[in-house]
Amino acid sequence: MATPKFTKDILNFFKKLEKNNDRDWFNAHKKEFKDNESKAKEAYQYIFDQLNKHDIIDRFKLFRIYRDVRFSKNKLPYKTHFGGSFSRKKPELRGGYYVHIQPNNESFIATGFWEPNKDDLLRIRREFEQDDEEIRAIINDKTFKSVWGEFVGEELKTAPRDFDKEHPAIDLIRKKQYIFVKKYTDKDVISDGFLDDVNASFKAIRPFFDYMSDVLTTNLNGESII
Repeated sequence: MATPKFTKDILNFFKKLEKNNDRDWFNAHKKEFKDNESKAKEAYQYIFDQLNKHDIIDRFKLFRIYRDVRFSKNKLPYKTHFGGSFSRKKPELRGGYYVHIQPNNESFIATGFWEPNKDDLLRIRREFEQDDEEIRAIINDKTFKSVWGEFVGEELKTAPRDFDKEHPAIDLIRKKQYIFVKKYTDKDVISDGFLDDVNASFKAIRPFFDYMSDVLTTNLNGESII
């Protein structure tokens, strides 16, 4: 059986939707969308299966095409991409994976911690305040960096409350998100090796996930809290 893949038809459908983002056009091309959605689900399922060979993934979610426009100035009804997330087994495994497929060289994969809750964010910051040597060794490793580069995401302009703005690890402490992103061209996305590259890239994040999972399942004394 052939390996699933994201096809040129998927990208072309979204290019057309970008120019015709209204309900009449979408309803007239609903079958085309469903056919492409089915192909995309197979590709996401393949990633899920590959991830479970080296991680424990509870589930994956392919997000709906319909936009929630209730509180948005952008009233276009449809997304022009596929987005899918993969959830690790909690509470012992932390972090998550995301795959975003969008034409015009806008595809990417992302991993890390998008919206850590208040307690988790404080725990991470206190860990970095106490000792940032291990996390820096992980994110500055040449192999790791060749795949994922630098942290991206929102951060404070200064120190969080009750933290020293002159602390040596303030560059890590002031972050609100701990995310890594890898971008892809349209040519990459439709290539035969794309899904395996995604899986290999996600596998390369494990030192970071193992460290962060250990931090978030223990207190500052290293005692388990789960």
